[in-house]
Amino acid sequence: MKRYLLYISQNYSYQILRPLQQLIRERGDDAAWFLEGDEVNPAYLRADERRLASIGAVRAYQPDVVLVPGPMVPGFIPGLKVEVFHGFDAGKPGHFVLRGCFDLYCTQGPNTTRPFQALVDKTPYARVIETGWPALDTLFHMAPPAEPNPRPTVLLCSTFSRRFTGAPHLLSTVERLRLDDRWQWLVQFHPKMDPEVVRQYQALENTNLRFIETDDIQPLLHRADLMVCDNSSVLLMFLLLNKPVVTFRNTQPGPHLIDIREPQQLAGAIEEGLARPPHLMEAIRAFNAELHPYNDGRSSERVLAAVDAVLAGQFPVTRKKPLNLRRNFKARRKLNYWKP
Repeated sequence: MKRYLLYISQNYSYQILRPLQQLIRERGDDAAWFLEGDEVNPAYLRADERRLASIGAVRAYQPDVVLVPGPMVPGFIPGLKVEVFHGFDAGKPGHFVLRGCFDLYCTQGPNTTRPFQALVDKTPYARVIETGWPALDTLFHMAPPAEPNPRPTVLLCSTFSRRFTGAPHLLSTVERLRLDDRWQWLVQFHPKMDPEVVRQYQALENTNLRFIETDDIQPLLHRADLMVCDNSSVLLMFLLLNKPVVTFRNTQPGPHLIDIREPQQLAGAIEEGLARPPHLMEAIRAFNAELHPYNDGRSSERVLAAVDAVLAGQFPVTRKKPLNLRRNFKARRKLNYWKP
């Protein structure tokens, strides 16, 4: 029986790792959770999910595998360390970086695999295996709403970064558009969003606009007909449902997006997207083939198969991972763990 540690630091990571947990259990193996820091809410743990409350408990658990939907994991935790990613590359700095933490990168599609493989080729202490993203297994298995929306539903999402967010810029425009009965608005933000921006949007709630806080955005993705976003990677999940996205000052605009530069362009862009012009929908399909060509809902199976192959020695490496002394010292200080 293999032991898998599910290592998370954000609430949205629950939905990323739960498809893997389900498959781990079905295989007769064991899974336990470690919640790093105060930005992940233990209340989101389910009754049948086990939490290891300290690094001491983690080391006593002796995981064979550590699954991490994030860029960092302490080196003093035992086990094969596997990066399964917290989201797609949305053009923000730091996505394609090797930090010396992981033994295996389970990439989502060709446009993720190629850059990571190029990095690993230069410093071959890790492996790169394309598996698809486990977080999307439930997305592709989830049934769409039984009844169509009575009116077009627009989902507004935004990243928290002040440099890349569109939420503050679009506030007054959304305040005006929520008075228009043509559309139903759903608003959901990154958990690190500026609390003042959150309060401003919560104050806009009326019969046409709802502000939603959740650890699982996937039902909202199925409900919405169109997304308004900026540079958040959640827009890429929405595109994979072959639905249009209007972006505000996206850093990587392309034919698969309707990108606007000024807030007053928003209403017209929404109308264009809801019309689903053929050139836009074809561009979305072509983009998805590079982003995540797996729509079978079996990415978790491919991740565990990749883990099994690495543990069996099928993908040997020619270098050891770097010691990462500075990063591991910071992790020890953060986690208050000083034992060997």
